[in-house]
Amino acid sequence: MPVRPSIAIVAGALATGALAMAGAAMSAKELQAELAEQAAQAIEETGADGVEARFVSPSSWPSRHPILEGGEELDENMRTRIARAVAAVPGVGGVRWADGEVRAHSGGTEYTPTHCQDDVDALLRARTIRFEESRSTIDSASQELLDEVARALRPCLGSIIAITGHTDSSGPEPGNLALSMERAQAVRQALIARGIPGDGLRTRGVGSSEPVEGLAPTDPANRRIEFSVVATEPIAISPIDLPGAR
Repeated sequence: MPVRPSIAIVAGALATGALAMAGAAMSAKELQAELAEQAAQAIEETGADGVEARFVSPSSWPSRHPILEGGEELDENMRTRIARAVAAVPGVGGVRWADGEVRAHSGGTEYTPTHCQDDVDALLRARTIRFEESRSTIDSASQELLDEVARALRPCLGSIIAITGHTDSSGPEPGNLALSMERAQAVRQALIARGIPGDGLRTRGVGSSEPVEGLAPTDPANRRIEFSVVATEPIAISPIDLPGAR
């Protein structure tokens, strides 16, 4: 019995979705392993023994918010040193001891990780993330560029990364605004699939209101995505959140 075209299309879509989800999970697990390795090294450098940072959520998904296990026999000064050392690893979020409810949280002076901004700008200086015409679907030829952008952003995980979509001035502006936002959101999802945590990604679409300096508003080169590594709030521990409480 021949397979109806509609059934084949649905089956193909489901298979594609499953592969995409598997790829996203793989990227998240790679990030989890990378953070765990760096956290283990940070703990070792404190001189502590028997403490492990587990980067997993209560529902067993990979997370950048670690739980510290072990170290029950350590004094509070050492526990604080360990929590500070793990919190200082780039990309680590809130830190919590498994036997306490307190958490290391963001604080201190903000700073801008200019090296990530410079690296992304360098990648996009010669190439552009392209989309299918008048759509928010990312062109297959841009997938490798997105891989490189994700790698450039990875050292500054924990930063607020703004993704801005732009269009040229052809077409009505309400449509341009909607399309630019949809494209920024498509790039956000592509970065999440590559292991960049979504809680640090912000999207906006500005339509044709911010053309490239020196270009006419109708120039197709105005159709672009820009990234801004806005700021990073270094993880620190405040006096009221010392992770010694049990």
